[in-house]
Amino acid sequence: MSTSRSRPAGRPPTTEAATGRVVVRLGGNQFEKPYGTVGRRIQVVSNYVEVSRYPKGEIYQYNVELKPERGAFTRLPPPAYTRAIFNQAMRMHCNSTLKGIPMVYDARKIAYAPKQVCEPGQTLTLDVTHTEDGRSEKFIIEIRQSAAVSANLLTEFMRGSKGVEIADIQPILNAFDLTIGSVIHAEMVGFGRSFFTRTQSMATSGGLELWRGFSFSFRPGVDRLYLNTNTAVTAMYTPGSLLEALVKILNLRDISQLRGRIAPDMVRIIGAYLRGVTLYIHHRGMPGRRKLTSKGMTRLPLDQESFDWEDPNNPGVSENITISKYYSKRYNITLRYPFLPGLAGRKNAVFPIELCEIADNQRYRGKLDERQTADMVTFACQRPSNNMDQIVQVLGKLDLGNSPVVKSFGLAIPNILSRVESRVLPAPTLKYGEASRPPQVTPVGGAWNMRDKSVLTGGTPLKYWGVLILANRNMLPDGKVHSFVTSLVNMCNQTGYQVQEAQPVIMYGNLSANIGSEMRRVYNAIKPPPQQLPQLLLVVLPTTNTQVYQTVKNCAYTTLGIHTQCMQAKHMQRPNPQYCANLCLKINVKMGGTNQGLPAADLQNMLRRKPTLFMGCDVTHPAPGEQYKPSIAAVVGSTDHMGLRYAATLIQLPSRQELVSLLRETVVRHLKLFFKSTHTKPQHIIFYRDGVSETQFNQVRDHELLEIQRACASLEAGYKPEITFVAVLKRHNTRFFPLGRDGDRTGNCVPGTVVDRSITIPTMFDFYLFAHGAIQGTSRPTHYYVLHNDAHFTADQIQQLTYHLCYTYSICTRSVSIVPPVYYAHRVADRARCHLVDFGIGFEEAASSGYYSAATTRAAAPAASNMVTRIITIHERLANSAYFM
Repeated sequence: MSTSRSRPAGRPPTTEAATGRVVVRLGGNQFEKPYGTVGRRIQVVSNYVEVSRYPKGEIYQYNVELKPERGAFTRLPPPAYTRAIFNQAMRMHCNSTLKGIPMVYDARKIAYAPKQVCEPGQTLTLDVTHTEDGRSEKFIIEIRQSAAVSANLLTEFMRGSKGVEIADIQPILNAFDLTIGSVIHAEMVGFGRSFFTRTQSMATSGGLELWRGFSFSFRPGVDRLYLNTNTAVTAMYTPGSLLEALVKILNLRDISQLRGRIAPDMVRIIGAYLRGVTLYIHHRGMPGRRKLTSKGMTRLPLDQESFDWEDPNNPGVSENITISKYYSKRYNITLRYPFLPGLAGRKNAVFPIELCEIADNQRYRGKLDERQTADMVTFACQRPSNNMDQIVQVLGKLDLGNSPVVKSFGLAIPNILSRVESRVLPAPTLKYGEASRPPQVTPVGGAWNMRDKSVLTGGTPLKYWGVLILANRNMLPDGKVHSFVTSLVNMCNQTGYQVQEAQPVIMYGNLSANIGSEMRRVYNAIKPPPQQLPQLLLVVLPTTNTQVYQTVKNCAYTTLGIHTQCMQAKHMQRPNPQYCANLCLKINVKMGGTNQGLPAADLQNMLRRKPTLFMGCDVTHPAPGEQYKPSIAAVVGSTDHMGLRYAATLIQLPSRQELVSLLRETVVRHLKLFFKSTHTKPQHIIFYRDGVSETQFNQVRDHELLEIQRACASLEAGYKPEITFVAVLKRHNTRFFPLGRDGDRTGNCVPGTVVDRSITIPTMFDFYLFAHGAIQGTSRPTHYYVLHNDAHFTADQIQQLTYHLCYTYSICTRSVSIVPPVYYAHRVADRARCHLVDFGIGFEEAASSGYYSAATTRAAAPAASNMVTRIITIHERLANSAYFM
């Protein structure tokens, strides 16, 4: 294969400085990529390695069908198993049938080769014997050519050809990813494009441990190809005794505490832990280890669970025998814990827990609890310099460029991280209330304080409110409660939000009672005058229990129609001015106020003095395996000229649907709210869309942009405001490391750092932005893509507008990492849990079977109400407010 593409590292593409655009000449079919020019120019190190050579011509894609010699798979075995079989076949047949041509395999159905291993239409059949755990099996691998993938498309894409989409180059990138993956699998445990090792691990609670690793993927840049490498962390099952794992996940002193019937909550915990886990069981008289996957647990302990058994030493005679006695007679094994239930496997087989072991190298896909999450954050949190050093070390250790397989695919990969041009945008000036000293502040390092500041505008004065204390009176006696309320009231008044009733109704509630009833009791005790309603409940919670919090919010959102401000009881013990100030900011926003904003003249200059509706949209999906829970779209829209006040709409979608249905109706609602509040029709809509992957951009933009346009047209004939559609991507593996003194005190890039060159998408108007100052760990920039641009924003204009908006997040005196409309949409989506029933996950009792089955929501019939697209209603008194703050 011809492999002749080479360029000196760091050679910039041709630029036109006057326009800030890169222009690649392709006979009129070029994309003019906007580049920004504002800001202090610096260089940063990226976690990208510039590929010095990649192939021209074609790489061949093959369909792979792996079959046992006898019978058939009902479904493919785990990827590690199929990969091991395929690799064995490569070793056996490489120098004969395959003529020395290497193949890389995705462990499912696809493989790639740098040359043809068989003619189109021909089937290549490989026989292979695979041995694992002392057992040998024979397999047949059938290989058929399915496509010839052109690497020339990749070259065209990186040169900015409008005729090539990012989806068109995905096959060649997949081939390159699998090529290096085949090398890395020999050193680490791989899951997709991420690879981990137990040599860097930490034990956590619940029978799990945390492993450190790396992700690897090829990314196209402007006239360059890169290998992106980033650090990663995942949760893994701790291999070894299943018995010991159960003691840990159930928080037992020892296993004897399970003597007698296991409580239903323990059954659910065990079921969630064991779902999909591969176990090994050791039997005497059996060669090696036997794999099994649990389908559930027996209802009875093994010294009571029985079946009819015919002793092979006494044929023709059947007896009813318990499982524990069976193991004693059949395998001469005396069970130490016969009072435990057994695990149910295939064909109603039952296995003692004490004989089972958890297999190595298994990833945990369940939800981590609070302690595990805290451990994960601690384990993953590393200074940028440490992350960069680890990336450099692993690249040196793997030395991918010298791998024969990598070379055979025409790739040359050095071990040097690329430097990238970047700029640091100036921070905006923020405006506070006129009583502030001074009324304007310019943040430094993405942070500022409210000392001697008053809120920009105060919300509706607080007259009719109450305090519900769900903590024990011994923990929070009356004196401490009144002292805190007084401090909160004083702080609110000092910061410009008026609290006219300094002595609200204060009542203690019973956490074990119906919380909705307890809230109504306080609500009814407030007793405002006729034509007035209670405004706010301050709810004091003894713990961070999510279920209690969601119950409080559900009652407020759906039944009472009152704003709630929750707080933890520990903060009421001793009033802290900073904490009271934070509560004040949240209450002011909920009551219609604004805390800080950009100076009107500055913002209107950036918006070209056009009334602008800012919108944010995010779609969240249920966790893996919960396909019968709905997806939720959260849409927010500004209701003022300054982009400071927002209202929200929640939309329930069928599970895993990405396109937002009912978007037209939602946009109509927000256009009307903007007009009602400002008496002005928006001339410009800026729609920030989160939760979309690069391969979905065109589909989502085309559908949702059309729905926004239709919404406008439905309100008035000829009404066509300009629309700017910006996709927002936070979950990516791109990182930047500052050089020398260009970083902040944490070693991260300073707020305002923007990267729009070299490593960005060649055919898109995109940029990376650090809008926030890091507190700890390694910062992740947000990746913005301008997918539609009626306003003809330049790169400088959209970058500065987006960056400046990040200083207007209403309840924080720090700039935030993602533009506020999207941040608010995240909060709204999170609040959706308070509206919807949580089905829960766990073992379900199956009346027709003799054991607790491992059924989850996957096996349950979908509730019809969960698949219906509908707008989730909130109480009319809250619907147009920032209740979600």
